[in-house]
Amino acid sequence: MKRVTINTNYVGLVFKKGKLKNVLTAGTYWLGFGEDMTLYDMAKEYYYTVAELDILLENADFVNLIHLVSVADNELALVYQNKNFKNVLTAGRHAIWKSLSAYNFVKVDISNINIDETIDKNLLEKAPLLNYIRAYKVESFEKALLFIDGKFEKVMEAGNYVYWKNSTTIQVIKTDMRQLNMEIIGQEILTKDKAQLRVNFSIQYKVDDIIKALLENKEFEKQLYITMQLALRECIGLMTFDELMESKEKIAEMVMAITLDKVENLGVKLTNCGVKDIVLPGDVKEIMNQVLVAEKRAQANIITRREETASTRSLLNTAKLMEDNAMLYKLKEMEYVEKIAEKINNISLSGSGQIVDQLKQIFVK
Repeated sequence: MKRVTINTNYVGLVFKKGKLKNVLTAGTYWLGFGEDMTLYDMAKEYYYTVAELDILLENADFVNLIHLVSVADNELALVYQNKNFKNVLTAGRHAIWKSLSAYNFVKVDISNINIDETIDKNLLEKAPLLNYIRAYKVESFEKALLFIDGKFEKVMEAGNYVYWKNSTTIQVIKTDMRQLNMEIIGQEILTKDKAQLRVNFSIQYKVDDIIKALLENKEFEKQLYITMQLALRECIGLMTFDELMESKEKIAEMVMAITLDKVENLGVKLTNCGVKDIVLPGDVKEIMNQVLVAEKRAQANIITRREETASTRSLLNTAKLMEDNAMLYKLKEMEYVEKIAEKINNISLSGSGQIVDQLKQIFVK
């Protein structure tokens, strides 16, 4: 004989020769010869095999001490202890002790990917449920397409989306709806007069129709790049080198006009485009520099000739006035003598006495 004591919230299962003989709750008991007792804390989960549970369920006292929860293959059971979420039970039979705590079990169908609105969304962020859901986030500047089992379902606006994890395949494809930039760099293009140039072109665009962009077209950004590249080549190929240099802004207008309908079929709207750089080959650049220098020299010569002509005309007019007016001639003569005198500190004279008389004659009418 063996005396055992069982405390409150504990239970003892008495086995004899491997068979459950008795279920003991709080109290003091004597075990007979050949009897063994296994003590369980009713506040903790009871782990067992399927065969063990089948045997234990044959004992009515054991059945009265447990909550038996059966969960189907397409279900989950949410366990609430004292009205607080505690755990998730998957498919199978589960035995939970009826302890001092109050338990509540809520079954949910996960054969459908959509989560019932009655389930608190805050629970989906807790660890026990994270392994059973799929979460997707669409940012405020994005839109997305939802595919279920490979079939397009709907357009997803900005927000958080959660679905049950099951055999259903879910795919979410997102795209940025903000204004985007694309660079077409280093395009080597021949002009109409066979001049080879390297052009850098810039594009600003926005996704206008997400269904056309992502569903009806594959890799719409690559298609947009090729469309703009071909349009750029076409426009420059219609212009001579001189026309291109004189009116680069026309290229953007021509490219926009050519690609308007094509980019609309890609679900894209062009907002702006333009030529960033035109890089000339070395020999063409040298020729252009020579032409520029020659043009500037010609312009400088024209300006010089124009100034010389104006100066000569002014002298001629002055000479005519002085020819008709002797006093004006004398005043002009005195003006130049004054200018000469300003530049001279000392004057040394050598010669006969006639020099002084000659100087006097300058100031005599």
